[in-house]
Amino acid sequence: MDRLLCTVAAFHLMVAVAAQSSSAYERADALLSRMTLEEKAGQLHQISNPFAPTGPITPEGNIQQQIREGKVGSMLNMVGAERTAQLQRLALQSRLKIPLLFGQDVIHGFRTTFPIPLAEAASWDLTAIERSARIAATEASAAGIHWIFAPMVDIGRDPRWGRVMEGAGEDTYLGSRIAAARVKGFQGKGPGETDAVLACAKHFAAYGAAAGGRDYNSVDMSERQLRETYLPPFKAALDAGVATFMNAFNDLNGVPATGNALLQRKILKGEWGFKGFVVSDWGSIGEMIAHGYAADTLDAALKAITAGSDMDMESRAYIRHLPQLVREGKVPEALVDDAVRRILIKKYQIGLFEDPFRFCSPEREQQQWNNFQHLDAARSIAAKSIVLLKNDSFPGTKKPVLPLATGGQRIAFIGPLIQEKQANLGFWSFDWPDDSLRIVSLWEGVHKASQNRGLFGYAPGCNLNDADTTGFARAIRTAEQADVVVVSVGEERAMSGEAKSRSSIRLPGVQELLIKRIASTGKPLVLLVSGGRPLILSDVAPYAHALVYTWWLGTQAGYAIADVLFGKHNPSGRLPMTFPRSEGQIPVYYNYFNTGRPPANHDDRSYVSAYLDLPNSPQYAFGFGLGYGRVVYGAPVVNKPLLTGSDTLVVKVALTYTGTLPRTETVQLYIRDKVASVVRPVKELKGFQQVTLQPGDTREVAFSLTTADLHFYNSALQYIWEPGAFDIMVGPSSDAVQVSTVYWEK
Repeated sequence: MDRLLCTVAAFHLMVAVAAQSSSAYERADALLSRMTLEEKAGQLHQISNPFAPTGPITPEGNIQQQIREGKVGSMLNMVGAERTAQLQRLALQSRLKIPLLFGQDVIHGFRTTFPIPLAEAASWDLTAIERSARIAATEASAAGIHWIFAPMVDIGRDPRWGRVMEGAGEDTYLGSRIAAARVKGFQGKGPGETDAVLACAKHFAAYGAAAGGRDYNSVDMSERQLRETYLPPFKAALDAGVATFMNAFNDLNGVPATGNALLQRKILKGEWGFKGFVVSDWGSIGEMIAHGYAADTLDAALKAITAGSDMDMESRAYIRHLPQLVREGKVPEALVDDAVRRILIKKYQIGLFEDPFRFCSPEREQQQWNNFQHLDAARSIAAKSIVLLKNDSFPGTKKPVLPLATGGQRIAFIGPLIQEKQANLGFWSFDWPDDSLRIVSLWEGVHKASQNRGLFGYAPGCNLNDADTTGFARAIRTAEQADVVVVSVGEERAMSGEAKSRSSIRLPGVQELLIKRIASTGKPLVLLVSGGRPLILSDVAPYAHALVYTWWLGTQAGYAIADVLFGKHNPSGRLPMTFPRSEGQIPVYYNYFNTGRPPANHDDRSYVSAYLDLPNSPQYAFGFGLGYGRVVYGAPVVNKPLLTGSDTLVVKVALTYTGTLPRTETVQLYIRDKVASVVRPVKELKGFQQVTLQPGDTREVAFSLTTADLHFYNSALQYIWEPGAFDIMVGPSSDAVQVSTVYWEK
């Protein structure tokens, strides 16, 4: 009976949503028929709050008057229930009283800041990631925001690119799963809910492959690689119901993404049947002039609308030129109508025409301003995002350095980030006036964890990014007086993010030198590294007995790090990106193609595809991460070694845990198509499961695979699978797997 009731309820919900959607389409068409060309262009025009820009402003005229005249359809960087209500009142003075759509960059939290997205991806915890997005949507929608420019689902294989901090890393499968989780979290139960926002999948497409890791740079790749590696996370976002897409700054094979009809008309709106709208990135329509693809803003407007870019963010190309282009017969009015219709439908679907102020509630905004449940969730996911990269025992002992005891030993905390607060937010975060009270520093976190019983020394040692070594002497004295030393170093907050590409991705300033000087004291050394990207750690990792990658973890960073240091949380993070040994290896990623001359081992250098001066292997592999206690993997066992096309392969692996603290293990499944009509990667992630192990547990984990998991694009861009031999690999990371081979026939 319960199942029947649930089915009936689900059916009625589907009918209600379908009816609402149908009504939105009909009402949009009715309104569209009453609009002038200028009013249509206005709906395609998005401008920023000039006092809080996130890009280069193009000032023009009286914004309030433009809103009253119906010449603005959307605004960004305008936050707050009362402020958005004031602007909405101006919009209702226009002839057709079309409400404004308020957009905002809400990338990893709003009032509560969560770990940067790359750090969240390191949790591999889809439920936690969805929860993070759900909270961000709840807080942002309470502050008058309807639409957010997230998730970023670009695949990033070059850590020099600053925007890797904003995505889910290098892997298509993991990135696709995370993209769907974030969309579901942001959009909640769907359009019309006041605790949800419209999500935006960005940047369409291949932005993460910018040449040299330099932001905004060109991308040149085969369509096969585009479809196989870079597009699937966007398709996953679409399948999860994402409301909007944002195009990218880069050109793709010589055509700027903003004016790229292959991406926007053929694939997105054609093959995939996307019904939402596409917004340009900041000024990217006008930037086609600098690309050398458009002669002027008139030409840029023509090429962008023709290619399928619906809304113009901060170029003012559409508002200036679309009416003229239509009247001159250069742009069919049907193209403009299609773009306007898509935007009006979203405004109808979220209920702005019924109540333009439904997201402008000061009471609801105040309720969400200091939500302690949100802080608890931020602490939990921050702890899950931390990756333990090394945990050796101190010479003469058998016990690993971590976890630390909360009492009974003197711990020296050294480094420029020990008492830091604001930097914990990372890039693409909000700065609130009371941040000094809300953000938890590591220093505060360890004192709370020890209930102020710990014996702690402190010295900053140096700054994040200068040559000043005058603090070294005090830091060394502090270390010498301790039983164990914790050193916290990393990037500056603004070193990762948009326009934050770095040619050298090592620890800046004199931080590496500080680590070596502290290590010379001979004390057990725990190294904490905070950053927004994989950093080169090859010169400092040997000096650390324990190495913990703490990313930028947000509002609750100090508590989360302390939870890991003292064993309240057994570290469970796994790397979503490969960590190179040197910049010379970049790009380096786990699912590469083999060459005809692969090296047999690290020492093999003669006429093989290898470097003369370092191994091909990375410093830390994709999927790598340690925990407290040892998990032993058995060999993968398959239900049958020979399968036909309709069969399901079941892969089982036994885990035995010998630790003393509960531990979450991320079991990873990879495959290799050993012989195909085009070269296939040496391994591809096709599944993962997280299991919580209690001390002494033995658990069996099972995966299922079908031929749907074997598909790839062949040289004719057909999405197919081919029969043959497949290696099935299971392990705790991409570089530590055990293999079983199966044969799949048609």
